[in-house]
Amino acid sequence: MSPEAVALMAVSMLIIWGGLVGSIVLLARRPEPTDLPDGGEDTPAQPTEAT
Repeated sequence: MSPEAVALMAVSMLIIWGGLVGSIVLLARRPEPTDLPDGGEDTPAQPTEAT
């Protein structure tokens, strides 16, 4: 492979793996809240007539 192809591959891998690592760090620092109250019951939307 040419040096340009290797450089582009390295940059692409850094972007992908960096995003994964960043997401893991963010989730570890601020986990999803589990102490929220239960939500209400969803009711199906009433069909509307097109005018």
